[in-house]
Amino acid sequence: MKLRYLLIMGLSSLVMVGCAREVSSNQANKSPITVNASVPVPSTHAKPLAKLAQSPDSAAIKSGTFLSGEHTTQGKASITTKDGKSFLDFDESFKTSESGPDLVVILHRSDNVINSTKPPSYSLKKGDYIILAPLQKYSGAQTYSIPQNINLADYKSIAIWCRKFNATFGAANLSQ
Repeated sequence: MKLRYLLIMGLSSLVMVGCAREVSSNQANKSPITVNASVPVPSTHAKPLAKLAQSPDSAAIKSGTFLSGEHTTQGKASITTKDGKSFLDFDESFKTSESGPDLVVILHRSDNVINSTKPPSYSLKKGDYIILAPLQKYSGAQTYSIPQNINLADYKSIAIWCRKFNATFGAANLSQ
């Protein structure tokens, strides 16, 4: 029994070290974090996209500036439409902390996520948000597709949220 326990602990340690090296390698190469494929992701999640070129047929419908929550987060976000599809764009000045695992981009129903939650973690309640996608990178411009079945009128903010620890890193109130 003790031998079995030691083997399990040893293998677990090897897996964790391997994952830490992979994340460190991804961080050094500025590539996105690899998401554990064994975690099911609902089909309503949007797929991250490469930065879209702004064109005359692209229009911003809502925008806002990030406020820090659990960690310093800055930059601007906007929801744009192009060819009948909606996208969430972060500008070049976007930046958040690299210290969180499992960071995701969410749409939130509150118009003031940071002040409607309590420090230090600024935890969120189920039903108040919808996850768009895993965060692509910790800084710089990035674009996320918003599924067509999402009613944008129901969501007043976007946030960077650590799903594992229910901690909101930062949020931006979206206004027209």
